[in-house]
Amino acid sequence: MSANAELLQRSGPMESSAQEIPLPRPPVTRQSNDWNPEEFAREQIRSLVRRVFFASGAHPVRQVVICATEPHTAVGKICDQVGRALALETHADVAVVARDRASLEMSAVHDGCRGSGEIKSWATQTSTNLWQVPEWLMRLRGEEAGTGRYWLSRLTELRRVFEYTVIQGPAAGISSEAGLLGQLADGLILVLDAGSTRRATARKIKEVLEGAQTRILGTVLSQRKFPVPEKIYRRL
Repeated sequence: MSANAELLQRSGPMESSAQEIPLPRPPVTRQSNDWNPEEFAREQIRSLVRRVFFASGAHPVRQVVICATEPHTAVGKICDQVGRALALETHADVAVVARDRASLEMSAVHDGCRGSGEIKSWATQTSTNLWQVPEWLMRLRGEEAGTGRYWLSRLTELRRVFEYTVIQGPAAGISSEAGLLGQLADGLILVLDAGSTRRATARKIKEVLEGAQTRILGTVLSQRKFPVPEKIYRRL
């Protein structure tokens, strides 16, 4: 099932659900601190997690790749948020595979290091059932890092150890590895930047991924801004 979520980094409008209430019941009043953009963002992530991982369907989702459409769009925080929300929804073990420039540089520095043993022995446990897995260490465990053979082996290992995995993938607009990961995992979530991602660009990337038989599970719209200042929304 496709899922759509908008991750708001700043506050946005909130539709009022208040209705006219007949007397003698007192009218409902809103407090100035009702609008909480952080909580709203968390609720959007929770909704995405429930629709992607727990919706009934013929194809259960256990491994998801999260990719930006463009390289300048950050997705690491979104992956962390999805991982935390997922861990709260289940007692099963969840892994977040982190990928960033610093991590990839570390793989070159530590070329003599080979993570040995089960993944959990060198991953970082951040809560009862949530682990952070550095992708650079995974690459050191594979002789053909970045290839289909490498990712098939790594995803198989992750699937054996963790029931759910959230993988931070490369930008889908510039890397064929994103589509490859989406094919080998259970699907891919695209992250669009509200301020810079063009509709035509997003549509083209979607067509390319679907043409490669990559299952697109949903989208996240980040960095959305509204024309009315935040202070005004807090007074609504």
